Amino acid sequence: MMIPENMIWLSMLLPLLAVALIFLFGKYPNVREACTITISIALFGVVCSLASFVFDGIRPTWRLTEMLPGFEIAFTVEPLGMVFALVASGLWILTTLYAIGYMRGHHEINQTRFFACFAVAIFAALAAAFAKNLFTLFVAYEVMTISTYPLVTHHGDEEAKKGGRVYLGILLGTSVAFFMFAIAWTWTVAGTLDFQLGGILNEATLSGKITNTELAILLGLFAFGIGKAALMPFHRWLPAAMVAPTPVSALLHAVAVVKVGVFSILKVVVYIFGIDLIQSTHLDDANQILMSDWLCYVAAATILLASLVAMTKDNLKARLAYSTISQLAYITLGAALATTDSVVGGGMHIAMHAVGKITLFFCAGAIYVGAHKKNISDMRGLGRAMPITMGAFLIASLSIIGLPPGGGAWSKWFLAVATVDTGHFWLMAALMVSSLLNIAYLIPIPIRAFMTPQGEEPLKFKEAPMMCVIPLCITAIGSVALFFFADQIYQVLLPIAGQ
Repeated sequence: MMIPENMIWLSMLLPLLAVALIFLFGKYPNVREACTITISIALFGVVCSLASFVFDGIRPTWRLTEMLPGFEIAFTVEPLGMVFALVASGLWILTTLYAIGYMRGHHEINQTRFFACFAVAIFAALAAAFAKNLFTLFVAYEVMTISTYPLVTHHGDEEAKKGGRVYLGILLGTSVAFFMFAIAWTWTVAGTLDFQLGGILNEATLSGKITNTELAILLGLFAFGIGKAALMPFHRWLPAAMVAPTPVSALLHAVAVVKVGVFSILKVVVYIFGIDLIQSTHLDDANQILMSDWLCYVAAATILLASLVAMTKDNLKARLAYSTISQLAYITLGAALATTDSVVGGGMHIAMHAVGKITLFFCAGAIYVGAHKKNISDMRGLGRAMPITMGAFLIASLSIIGLPPGGGAWSKWFLAVATVDTGHFWLMAALMVSSLLNIAYLIPIPIRAFMTPQGEEPLKFKEAPMMCVIPLCITAIGSVALFFFADQIYQVLLPIAGQ
């Protein structure tokens, strides 16, 4: 049996091996894509094997190199990172299958570059998931940004280049201006960048190296510096990136990019600040304002405003993009509330949202390939022609809304419980209003699709290629399966809250 430490480096080596094979067999699409699928399946197997050790309480560590004293590239696997790695590696298989059907069905160019950059992004996601310290996380985060830029600009036209400039400008800008500064400040006051259960800033606080107000500012630098979490007002990169092909949108919204963002925020709150420190640090003498209360306001505003904007979008991918901004803020809210239920609920929402949202984007791409429609207003009656696709869209919508039997019902439940436990009833109201808005901008789409236009014959049955349809069916089923396996995910994540 392979030891878990070796599984860490093997899990990150496999995507890089995929990159080499993709370029090697670039002129032979069938071989190229067979290599990609084979390695993605092998990767998921390695990650699942590693998960069995981690869920049993083992925390394997692998150190690659030390760049400077205290700044090492090292990896330790803990439950939150393990869940994220399972999501990323598992969905890579389905996204690859879907991308083959989409890219061929739509006759896309530069497919070799596309699949290679996709594999690098998966490598970066796993490196971030297993990062032992802030320095390693930062390096993986930036590799993710650079590797996905060619995917965003894939079409090469002026619109794609403009979207790419916004994408790269905001993500690199926030990293340099805020994230890097936050890491340097943390090193100065704590003397270490290692992730540690309970946080590393407690001693610095007790010794007077950092005040309560400075802690709140440091939290803000992390929250806005991790631009992939798409908190307003640093969210525009996400809608701008919708110029990319739909498989890239799936990667951005479900498999890797935005999930690296909210995962990083959760990891910083749990392992750098610590939920006890956040809950005990107040900004006023009356002990009424916590250091993270302001972040709760920002997250709640992002949840509601992004939902309202989503309702105005007729383009399906644009509507789903703003939906993602709103849903990501749920996870940031869970981190800001800093309770056991909120942190675990936020971790659960990473998985629940990933499976539900990737289904919605798979459906959007299938509609474009099969019916050549992008706008919701043009989809009236489409459900008669594409019943499988639109049925999957309805199932995934229920999960995103937070209704049974979708897995999102449980993660939103724990977040709602946390708002009550902390006395933030206005946050509870914001979550309820947001769910109503989710219904308003998602459910009319399948309703419109299954209504045959009056006076017209129903459209002929014409689904997208099977390589597109099969993955969206699997992820739709996954959205329901997560509803019934929510307790197992909850128990797996409890240790990150010190339980």
